[in-house]
Amino acid sequence: MENLINQIYQDKEFISTIADILNNETVKEMKKYRQHCDTNCFEHCITASYLCYKICKKHNLDYKSCSRAAMIHDLFLYDWRKKSPNRKGLHAFTHPKTAYLNASKLFNLNEKEKDIILKHMWPVTLSLPKYKESFVLTFVDKKCALFETFNYMQSCFIHKKLFRYAYIFLTIIIFRLY
Repeated sequence: MENLINQIYQDKEFISTIADILNNETVKEMKKYRQHCDTNCFEHCITASYLCYKICKKHNLDYKSCSRAAMIHDLFLYDWRKKSPNRKGLHAFTHPKTAYLNASKLFNLNEKEKDIILKHMWPVTLSLPKYKESFVLTFVDKKCALFETFNYMQSCFIHKKLFRYAYIFLTIIIFRLY
């Protein structure tokens, strides 16, 4: 993950596309909140943003709108693992609207950026994306979540003896069943 983050910051065109977002103090607060496993919300969003940028650029899509929206698609600014009386409904269903409301207070979003943020959780949320770029973030977001979870699990098996022993134990049990 660290190598990818370094690569991202070396891409001057990409960084210039989202510079105003990166320099925003509220957006920087995303670093305080965990997203998937040990990845914080800011790292998750900048990775998703960069992948959207690369994919959209390659396929002649609106890479600026997609990368900008991807950088703020999870601008919800709370720990979604903790219950709060202020939040109604499950995080997976409600955070796109929360992120959109937060982002729209800070940035002048175009129609495509609005759709990308609001619909990035499709098909969990039933609202079908309107633009190709919205689908790009939808799939990139899932890929990033899987990648972040896989890396975390892999590091647990490599660095924590308990997980290594549990893996060996489960493997033995599974082989004995067959």
